[in-house]
Amino acid sequence: MEKITSKNNIIVKDTKKLFTSSKARYENRRFALEGARLCFDVLNSVYKPDSLFYTEDIYEKYPSEIDALSKEAKQVYVINSQVSEKLSETKSPQGVFLTVEMSNGKQAIGNGKIVALDNVQDPANVGAIIRSAEALGIDGIITYNCCDVFNSKAIRASMGSVLRMNIINSNDLQKTLVDMKSQGFKVYSTVPSSSAVKITNIDFSGNAVSVIGNEANGVEENIKAVSDELITIPMLGRAESLNAGVAGAITMWEMLR
Repeated sequence: MEKITSKNNIIVKDTKKLFTSSKARYENRRFALEGARLCFDVLNSVYKPDSLFYTEDIYEKYPSEIDALSKEAKQVYVINSQVSEKLSETKSPQGVFLTVEMSNGKQAIGNGKIVALDNVQDPANVGAIIRSAEALGIDGIITYNCCDVFNSKAIRASMGSVLRMNIINSNDLQKTLVDMKSQGFKVYSTVPSSSAVKITNIDFSGNAVSVIGNEANGVEENIKAVSDELITIPMLGRAESLNAGVAGAITMWEMLR
């Protein structure tokens, strides 16, 4: 255990980069978490703690949880309030932070109900979709050209679901979907169009993957071209489309009901 009292400490600066820079996260194969709930959730996930930072105040509130994390982490640092404020991405830091090793194993999507995110850029939307996916029982998530799922805003919006869901990144979503079709999946792209099939009329009983598109431009044309159906969520009123997070939640509900 080591004490850090300067916010200019190089360890603090390097850790802060994991909160703010996707490049730093993937170069170091680490991401960072803040807050009691997210940090403690790592103990019940497949991820391995790397460096733990905590204040004496947070230890008084959660001694058993901090001790459990300390046993698993490679490095443990006791910090003061100034360092806590430097690391924090929130207005009222709780005083506990954790860096976590990214998985090096190649993940695979199995059978079941899958959601693919095509160029979804808002971390709040990505996090909300991942949270809803876990709550509803989706079997896996594919991301393509999306914001980094380890972005601190996306992690917070997911309420820790990022740590528990099977999430893989595709470098070529069209190819990924074609491969899934050869394995018996039906591919559906969601679109805000009255000419598309109503989602309530789709039979999702088999293996299925539904694609949620970019907030502004929707699903890419090449992805639509390899889809079995273009599907839409029926809407009343004058709204032209739904927020990606909302559309994702409704789509997943329909896939699983």
